[in-house]
Amino acid sequence: MSSVQLSGAGVAAVAFTKNGASSFDGLRLAPPSVRVCSSRRPSRSLVVKAATVVTPKYTSLKPLGDRVLVKLGAAEEKTVGGILLPSTAQSKPQGGEVVAVGEGRTIGDKKVEVSLQIGAEVVYSKYAGTEVQFNDTKHLILKEDDIIGVLETDDVKDMKPLNDRVLIKVAEAEDKTAGGLILTETTKEKPSIGTVVAVGPGPLDDEGKRQPLSVSAGSTVMYSKYAGSEFKGADGTNYIVLRVSDVMAVLS
Repeated sequence: MSSVQLSGAGVAAVAFTKNGASSFDGLRLAPPSVRVCSSRRPSRSLVVKAATVVTPKYTSLKPLGDRVLVKLGAAEEKTVGGILLPSTAQSKPQGGEVVAVGEGRTIGDKKVEVSLQIGAEVVYSKYAGTEVQFNDTKHLILKEDDIIGVLETDDVKDMKPLNDRVLIKVAEAEDKTAGGLILTETTKEKPSIGTVVAVGPGPLDDEGKRQPLSVSAGSTVMYSKYAGSEFKGADGTNYIVLRVSDVMAVLS
């Protein structure tokens, strides 16, 4: 009988049942490596690229607390120029569909439900959560706070940031130096100034109430240079989503 040895982070809190709740089909993504060893006879270990595997006898997977289960988007198989990428070089997706949510959490005396709805298309922090393979499909279990925002269209400019996060349209980098020298894309200085496009509802306080953010849509802000998650809009415009604590100043 084969045993599976997982490398990396442990499995997030989830509940498994053999029947009853709905099952999830067709999830995708590239997982961490695991080491599979045979217990019948000594042999060399075989390294397999796979996510945490749930045995077929389980027919449903329900996240607990403030965790959500996200159906993963597909990794890019080609470059912009059409070059086919091997699985090791394919970019890890940061988006997917919410297929199940936990019952929420208690803050003080107040029960706070997960704010995400099943079916919502979301974007999450790049290295958050635990990847799970279930019913021959792959998905991600992560905390609600690891969800960056909800995509209401296919364009990132329409993203609805969650909790204490803000969506910022990044100012364009300078094309020339002060002396008139034209800069290439790789030598342009990364800007840390932009315009706030949308803000989240705010973080929860000790009583479970939302606290409004200190910045608003339309403000020009300066933010920490290496904070947040960067995205490119449908028209090529650069955007960044970061926590309001990474905004250093409002410019006027």
